Amino acid sequence: MKKLFRILLVVLVLIIFVFTLYYLYDKSKQDPKIYQTEQAFYSDIVNKSVATGSIIPREEIEIKPQISGIVTSVLVEAGDQVTAGQELAHIQVIPDLVSLNNAENRAEMARISLGNVKADFDRNEGLFKNKVISQREFQDVELRYKNAKQELSAAQDNLEIVKEGASKKKGSASLNKVKATISGMVLDVPIKVGNQVIESNTFNEGTSIASIADMHDLIFEGKIDESEVGKINEGMEILLTVGAIENKQFKAVLEYISPKGVEESGAIQFRIKARVKLDSNDFIRAGYSANADIVLSKVDSVFAISESLLQFENGKPYVEVAIGEQQFERRDVKLGLSDGITVEVKDGISAEDNIKVWNRAQ
Repeated sequence: MKKLFRILLVVLVLIIFVFTLYYLYDKSKQDPKIYQTEQAFYSDIVNKSVATGSIIPREEIEIKPQISGIVTSVLVEAGDQVTAGQELAHIQVIPDLVSLNNAENRAEMARISLGNVKADFDRNEGLFKNKVISQREFQDVELRYKNAKQELSAAQDNLEIVKEGASKKKGSASLNKVKATISGMVLDVPIKVGNQVIESNTFNEGTSIASIADMHDLIFEGKIDESEVGKINEGMEILLTVGAIENKQFKAVLEYISPKGVEESGAIQFRIKARVKLDSNDFIRAGYSANADIVLSKVDSVFAISESLLQFENGKPYVEVAIGEQQFERRDVKLGLSDGITVEVKDGISAEDNIKVWNRAQ
């Protein structure tokens, strides 16, 4: 029995030994790694920082009413071009009871006062004609009469404005007509006929009738990370890519960098503004999202390679150049500007060299 057990153990050891030999032999027959190669090329390289934001008008004005009331007509809609002074909407006044009562009382008191002053004027006018009183005394009475008439006229105008929002007096402004204060494009009309609106005053900003902006004067407003803000300054060229407009970039000039950052999602962001340069045929809608490429440095038509071909040893860059079939030698290189994908090579290789793609093999 022991003899049989020994025989089986020897056979098992032989099997394991043979299998190990076969495995090592099969592994030695596997195909060797074959490295691909690439050549250098000439390219434009742009080193840039990227900021995200949107394109907005430099100035967007909200038009507020001067009186409270009900909107009776809206004369414009979003997208219309308007000029300063053009009527946008009409408002029917709902007079405040206290103001209306005060205006009526003022008009009535002015009417009573005028009646008394007129009687005094008529009496003194007769005395003056009969040379009973001097001209100076009559002039004082005449002045009081003219002032009383003017006060009645002003009180009546004030009453009309409180009741109607406008005065019938020639040349007086109509407060119930809301007019544009600047020329430009109407961006939004948030009210409709029948809406109640509130006047703009010290204690209330008022109801917005419309917002107007000059769509030929646009800016890019965005934010840039604190790690990039130190590399930029006012006057730098910016290339804008608008998500809603394909296959076109817009130029801009950096005008403003915020001196103070704000924290967003754990990172410090700095606000920037840039003036957008538009051609006569360009039209960008307010609020379009955009990415801004801020050009830090740029070189044109330089000798370059893909940055993925570089290898480093002790901080020194080098590449491996083919000298035979899957045989390579090390070449130290001197680098220039990089954009993170392509890097300028100033010395170390030639255009005919085949450079090993060391991180991708077949």
